[in-house]
Amino acid sequence: MRNVEEFVDVVVVGAGHAGCEAALASARLGMETVIFTVSVESIALMPCNPNIGGSSKGHLVREIDALGGEMGKNIDKTFIQSKMLNKSKGPAVHSLRAQADKAEYSRRMRMVLENTDHLSIKQAEVNEIIVEEGKITGVRTNSGAVYHCKACVLCTGTYLNARCIHGDVSVYTGPNGLQAANHLTDSLRANGIEMYRFKTGTPARIDKRSVDFSKMEEQFGDEKIVPFSFTTDPKDVQINQISCWLTYTNEKTHEIIRNNLDRSPLYSGMIEGTGPRYCPSIEDKVVKFADKNRHQVFLEPEGLYTNEMYVGGMSSSLPEDVQHEMYHTVPGLEHAKIVRNAYAIEYDCINPRQLDPSLEFKEIHGLFSGGQFNGSSGYEEAAAQGLIAGINAALSIQGKEKLILDRSESYIGVLIDDLVTKDNKEPYRMMTSRAEYRLLLRQDNADIRLTEKGYQVGLISEERYAKLQEKMRQIEEETQRVEKTTVGAGEEIQKFLIEHDSTPLKSGSTLGELIRRPELSYEMLEEIDKNRPELMNGVGEQVNINIKYEGYIKRQMKQVEQFKKLEEKKIPKDLNYDEVGSLRIEARQKLKMFQPLSIGQASRISGVSPADISVLLVYLEQMRNNRKNEK
Repeated sequence: MRNVEEFVDVVVVGAGHAGCEAALASARLGMETVIFTVSVESIALMPCNPNIGGSSKGHLVREIDALGGEMGKNIDKTFIQSKMLNKSKGPAVHSLRAQADKAEYSRRMRMVLENTDHLSIKQAEVNEIIVEEGKITGVRTNSGAVYHCKACVLCTGTYLNARCIHGDVSVYTGPNGLQAANHLTDSLRANGIEMYRFKTGTPARIDKRSVDFSKMEEQFGDEKIVPFSFTTDPKDVQINQISCWLTYTNEKTHEIIRNNLDRSPLYSGMIEGTGPRYCPSIEDKVVKFADKNRHQVFLEPEGLYTNEMYVGGMSSSLPEDVQHEMYHTVPGLEHAKIVRNAYAIEYDCINPRQLDPSLEFKEIHGLFSGGQFNGSSGYEEAAAQGLIAGINAALSIQGKEKLILDRSESYIGVLIDDLVTKDNKEPYRMMTSRAEYRLLLRQDNADIRLTEKGYQVGLISEERYAKLQEKMRQIEEETQRVEKTTVGAGEEIQKFLIEHDSTPLKSGSTLGELIRRPELSYEMLEEIDKNRPELMNGVGEQVNINIKYEGYIKRQMKQVEQFKKLEEKKIPKDLNYDEVGSLRIEARQKLKMFQPLSIGQASRISGVSPADISVLLVYLEQMRNNRKNEK
């Protein structure tokens, strides 16, 4: 029997959030790209929570946008509520979060893919990767069709050997009852790829008509909505928003859970996979936080044209009858009708230490991977990895230097560095606390940090790059202007200060000095700043932050300088660690295992001590001196 045979530049396996970004990046860089999915209906599916962004995740979406990705633009077109989180805290932890219309989010992303040049969508299951002499050369589908390629990006999400479980019911499907991919794992193992078994879960969906909202606290969006994408005009996102609702579990809920723990597959041993620490099931919360008599439950609408609501905070794998009893104890859910049961999902993923920071497999040239397949969790983490993997797949074909972001310049850099240098025994989730330079890596300045890189790669247009340069010029000039502009201690100024609970002036002051006062800001000073020029969107915010946090920013920039020095000290790929004397056995084993590219990366591997790093530095210096002498 003859099989279909096609030739493309890049194959992307999976069309979730990682796959979409990977395929779009590759195609937009001129590569003939085909993206495979088990169902075209599942493109950019949101099988779990109906939102994009959140604490630290909002940073990732902004960074994706700054580099030329699609997620930010897509949620700006399809959100139903938006909120800037942590506004009472400093700007480093401000994070945007938007409720999505799930169906619309998926529909619009599919439309973008379908109308992108050089990109084809194919509904088929990829069963096999074809590797020749340590290089990816193609993939084979379940029908026997072969797609020859120069690079491949694996973004299989939670579909590999997927199994959905609640109670003693186990169904071999992917999320939302979609077909699982049951054959690719064998091919990956046959090519020496180490696999893990992870799990995640999702709560029930309930019928909005059966909810008593009078017993819940209404949660509104922001009055002034901030878009995710730096290309979206803020005027275009000021919409009528849909409310979310807050309620709580109680002792009755917890009692039902405790009485049925023996029926939970999490505790009976039926589930083998490791779950995410930072997104635990309700049964995990009740067991691990036994001192708490209640847990938050958020009711989030799944879209404008559905009555389904997501019960955030109550993911579970308990049996159906227990779920029925448990959910009905929550105030407002006494008569709730469950549309979809909560379930846990187990799936195959890789040990990410097999990747280098470009997300290419160390041992298979041209094979890249992104998303939950890399042992992470979350739509945003997936999209960020997919974008980097797709960019680097294209760059590798073009013979160009790959894009590697480090920890000092982006949350994406932190995410990837953590995945490839740490022993990840559970699904990884991004958090602001993981970023040591978070004051510099704010969500508001992602464009300043990364748009130039997106431009250099080829994903940012000349027009957008020119706008960024103009914005940076305005920030610089406006900062200098307010630092030099003085105001006297006249009646108008004193009145303004008293009205804003700020100490009156004894003599003149610059606007910059007033901005530094905790109770004042650049925006508030507009009424006494008579010569303020018309500025681009976002300039004022940057001026305010740069002046207010000047000392802290300078301190962190010095720390980054030290960090960069270690990152610049490259380790030769062929370095034989057995020849490095005085290295501890554990350090030698770990360095061989992870094969770090730099001293900086080596220093972040668990089991490698500062003393080991000193030994390594001395050895590398000796190597360099020996080579000089040989010349």
